[in-house]
Amino acid sequence: MVKFSKELEAQLIPEWKDAFVNYRQLKKHIKKIKLSRRNRHPPDLRGDFFGRSIFDQVRSLVRMATGGPAGGVGNINLPESISQLQMNTRATLEDGGEEGEDELSENELLQLFSEEDEVKAFFNTLDEELRKVKEFYKLRESEFLERGDALNKQLQILLDLKQILIDRRKKSSSLRSLGSSRGSLSPWPSSGRNSDFSASDSPGECDGTPTETEEVIAALERNGLSFVAAAARSKAKAGSNNGKPKTTMRIDVPAMTPTRAITAASKLWEDLVNNPQRDGHGDFVNRKKIQYAEKMIRGAFVELYRGLGLLKTYSSLNMTAFTKILKKFDKVARQQASGNYLKEVKRSEFVSSDKAVRLMDEVESIFTKHFTKDDRKKAMKFLRPQPSKESHMVTFFVGLFTGSFVTLFGIYAILAHVAGIFSASTNIGYMEIVYPLFSVFSLLSLHLFMYGCNLFMWRSTRINYNFIFEFSSSTSLKYRDAFLICTTFMTSVVSAMVVHLLLRANGFSNSQVDAIPGILLMIFIATLVCPVDIFYRPTRYCFLRVMRNIICSPFYKVLMVDFFMADQLTSQIPLMRHMESTACYFLARSFRTHQYEICRSGRNYREIVYVISFLPYYWRAMQCARRWFDEGDMNHLANMGKYISAMVAAGARITYARQENHLWLAIVLITSVIATIYQLYWDFVKDWGFLNPKSKNPWLRDDLILKRKGIYYFSIALNMVMRVAWVETVMKLHIGGVESRLLDFFVASLEVIRRGHWNFYRLENEHLNNVGKFRAVKTVPLPFREMEYEG
Repeated sequence: MVKFSKELEAQLIPEWKDAFVNYRQLKKHIKKIKLSRRNRHPPDLRGDFFGRSIFDQVRSLVRMATGGPAGGVGNINLPESISQLQMNTRATLEDGGEEGEDELSENELLQLFSEEDEVKAFFNTLDEELRKVKEFYKLRESEFLERGDALNKQLQILLDLKQILIDRRKKSSSLRSLGSSRGSLSPWPSSGRNSDFSASDSPGECDGTPTETEEVIAALERNGLSFVAAAARSKAKAGSNNGKPKTTMRIDVPAMTPTRAITAASKLWEDLVNNPQRDGHGDFVNRKKIQYAEKMIRGAFVELYRGLGLLKTYSSLNMTAFTKILKKFDKVARQQASGNYLKEVKRSEFVSSDKAVRLMDEVESIFTKHFTKDDRKKAMKFLRPQPSKESHMVTFFVGLFTGSFVTLFGIYAILAHVAGIFSASTNIGYMEIVYPLFSVFSLLSLHLFMYGCNLFMWRSTRINYNFIFEFSSSTSLKYRDAFLICTTFMTSVVSAMVVHLLLRANGFSNSQVDAIPGILLMIFIATLVCPVDIFYRPTRYCFLRVMRNIICSPFYKVLMVDFFMADQLTSQIPLMRHMESTACYFLARSFRTHQYEICRSGRNYREIVYVISFLPYYWRAMQCARRWFDEGDMNHLANMGKYISAMVAAGARITYARQENHLWLAIVLITSVIATIYQLYWDFVKDWGFLNPKSKNPWLRDDLILKRKGIYYFSIALNMVMRVAWVETVMKLHIGGVESRLLDFFVASLEVIRRGHWNFYRLENEHLNNVGKFRAVKTVPLPFREMEYEG
């Protein structure tokens, strides 16, 4: 049976951990009460501490014969009594303790507290914990209730605006048909405006009918949004055209796509440089904006429902904890105090209040009615996504493919040695064809393996990576799935390598055999973009979306998963260069002509090497620029400087590889040292949160998830060593071509391993930041805000 303290640790909300009742601390007080009760009845010093046995009579006769006392008092001193008392109290703690709890110190064991003092201390701590839970629950409940009211108003505005658009389209159609029948001009502007409206220049302003502006304003004011120029409407109707107020209906749509980003940037440029006076053009409200606003409100309702569910879990777990600890107190203190105190707990808001439950029911009904067309089953898929079940078949296939990979790799090594494939006479063609593409798959598989290790560690330490990355719990990748993809990749690659060697040995032409790597690449690309819901389609499409966002930086809004993936790409520059060589090899049809110099010494190739080496750093720098544009935090500009310094160092190393002289060696050393120091500082201080001289954990941070601090110091040293792996590129070791390729692959693999190692501490720091701010629910921005008036 699992003890409740472990059950509580497993079920509590990680981001709200500090707000839960401190069950372990209360159990420690109960241990002290148990200890104080035992100390009130110390062991009888007149007796023997060895207990009774069948040899007691013999011992008594021996003592009498030697002239000693018949009892044991003469042979026992006070220190032995104290030592025996310590042994008894330690045994008491071991009997009632749980794994992982702090033991009392030697001094605490020697102190004999009165039972009354311990009981008083217990109830003081219990009162403090109850007060903490009540205050936190009240604060979170008020936040969610306020959020619910705001969402109801936003939803009503959305419904009003959708109805206005529908009515306007109907009126527009009737007016156009009437105008065409009379041969008169339509009162509407061009046809593209029938589903758009602004708060100025609306029809009906001069004919006494309610204008579109008035309808929009009325729709907003009915739902509690103030309107700056509402008092000037009557004056506007009587005034001249020049004095006519212009009102704007604004929908705050985040610049998530390139079009919105360019629009936002152009508006900012106009505001900063031209400072325009918009004389008759408000922000148009069209169907696309309304649809996006609906999507934002729907997401806000989902997050609200999730937060209410977490609050409900918080309430039930704390109530159970109070009940368990009071029952333990009654058992140890032999009192019946739990009944009265439990009545006090049950009268608390976190137990008695049903506001959160009623709001959950209201959200369910609203969501079902307005977002899923009364389809409750579909609504529950949004509101209560069920995590995917872990299948033992996945574990079985991981083991199967791992065994197959090891076997096939052994076969490949034997065949390669027998065929002399790595000898000086035959290695040129093979290394130019096979090595680049197979290195791509090998580095990718290694990265997937490291990601699987990250998922395993994040799950083991209860780091909420799904919340941080905004992944859906029903479709997110589990660590077993990552290992399955990794082993499937490597088994397929090694199988292709074995087939490639067998066909070469059986006399097939090189042009036919060397097409196998290209076929394998096409199979994997087709699998990646396959629209059929097989082989982790949500994960594959999420990867494609993230890659699109990275490539199109800075035009897409940068999310955590975007810049996290871009950081992974900065560690995969060798993989990208191998992909470039492979693409050139197959596009130039070198696998038929075997003219390898086309893809090695051509001018275009020499120039594109710089581009590929710069691209990951450029993408990451543009993401930093976009985040600075959105958030205004200067730290993002400082982070951008880190990637610019890395670009300069990478360019210097490529140039030095072609122009080996002392000048470029000095440039490489200077730029690389500066970039490395910059990167190490950012790794340790910004990304990991370490090197805090005032921390209670020397040169680390105050909060650590791993219990052994030595792991963190070792990780700091390991990261420093792996960050200087670039030294190998300037050492110019005199080794053969095959050995040089293998050394390059080894260094590239070290960087992938370093990145996987970096990933854990990066997300640990992000998780602890969320815990410190009690941030367990994503805050979704709301689309509608107050209207503005320009006189």
